[in-house]
Amino acid sequence: MAGSSGGWLDVPLSRVARLCAALLFVLLAHITIVQSFGSYALNADRRNERTLIDRYGRPRGDIRTYDGTPIAISRPTGGEPYRYDRFYPHAEQYAAVTGHVALHRSTGIEQAQDAVLSGEDPKVKVRSLVGEGAVEGADLRLTLRDRVQQAAHEGLRAAGIPGAAVALDPATGAVLALATYPTYDPNALATFDRGLLAETIRRLRQDPAQPLLNRALNRVYPPGSTFRLVTTAAALASGEYTPSGPVDAPARLRLPGAPPYLETGRCGHRRPTLTYAFQTSCDTAFAAIGLQLGQDLLRDQAESFGFNAAHLRIPLPATPSRYPLGMDRTQTALAAIGHHENRVTPLMVAMLSAAVANHGVLMRPYLVEEARLPDGAVINRAAPVPYRTAVPPELARHLAAMMTSVPSADGSGAATSGMGMAPKSGASEVGPAENALVTAFAPADAPEVAVGVVLERPGDGATAVAAIARAVIEAALR
Repeated sequence: MAGSSGGWLDVPLSRVARLCAALLFVLLAHITIVQSFGSYALNADRRNERTLIDRYGRPRGDIRTYDGTPIAISRPTGGEPYRYDRFYPHAEQYAAVTGHVALHRSTGIEQAQDAVLSGEDPKVKVRSLVGEGAVEGADLRLTLRDRVQQAAHEGLRAAGIPGAAVALDPATGAVLALATYPTYDPNALATFDRGLLAETIRRLRQDPAQPLLNRALNRVYPPGSTFRLVTTAAALASGEYTPSGPVDAPARLRLPGAPPYLETGRCGHRRPTLTYAFQTSCDTAFAAIGLQLGQDLLRDQAESFGFNAAHLRIPLPATPSRYPLGMDRTQTALAAIGHHENRVTPLMVAMLSAAVANHGVLMRPYLVEEARLPDGAVINRAAPVPYRTAVPPELARHLAAMMTSVPSADGSGAATSGMGMAPKSGASEVGPAENALVTAFAPADAPEVAVGVVLERPGDGATAVAAIARAVIEAALR
């Protein structure tokens, strides 16, 4: 009997043992999942003070210009619990690029390259641990040139009109300048005073001038006459037009919808050459070309320049410039002259000239030249790569010659004696007002810089857009 009783007891005990083993397995599995896969979410939780203490317990890497000027550094606070804070020596001039590091958020390069700057990037972490035994952030050297960035920033500030300016090296895609106006002081957000930080963010977000908006990359504008580079490229690529061939340019062009007519007084006569129509930004000529080519050919050419391309990062994300789908003939005619729903970022305005200047090949724009550890070892270095083939080399030569021949009398004021500057400028209609835009490259015979400048509804200050472009180019060529 005793034996049979013991066997009876073994049955529930074995079940309890199996249940305990299963619960232990579930517990260990949950802990493993949390540690392996949930740590990022826990560390990112704003309520996790330990993460903030660790983040500000060691210095981030410096951000410097191509010339070596520090534009973001870490400084000892001399106190606890946060041992280092972030400081921006040339705050407003570079804010559109550096962004800022605040207690619970970051923007700009500070965000896009956070893993490298903080030392959390695997490549940085391994090299740091092997070399010094402690994790240190890497320093970033950007492509921005001091003189060029200063010229862009000062030009926009002097104009006092919201807008942006971008300068590119056509041969590599390196961003030489990227400035927006109005801007802000990122030092005001690099505070550990939570109340002050919240008030500063609220004030900046509610400011109608939108100083936190990166207009160079994330605001889109009607392209106006600058889009005629695309329309001209499509016309030449079609084989139906040549630079010296005549184009229809009536004083009044009938459209197949509303508005019923398009008028212009700038064409000179009804059968100018394509080059003359380009020089004078003749509306009826380019609208007629749009009607002749159709929306598909124009869209294909626009997309060859980078329109409708998502996911462009430099490494800051850029809002796509767009050429609309599903247009009727009237809308196609208006789109051909840079009206209707075409939209461009100032970056794209610069990219138009960069592609022409580089024999039709648009290089991928980039901002980070290299990442370097404190011991001097380079862990990342930029390698210029093609982004788009906008036009064949022969067509690029025609476009460059047409841009070079644009006289200052076209209203841009952009042509500069002795500089060999190739500009294309124009106004884009937005309701009752207009934006002012210019795209250009220089020198005309051996381009070293391409620029795009946009001013929002400048009124009587529209000529400032050409002055800013000129100043940026002069700074780049010094």
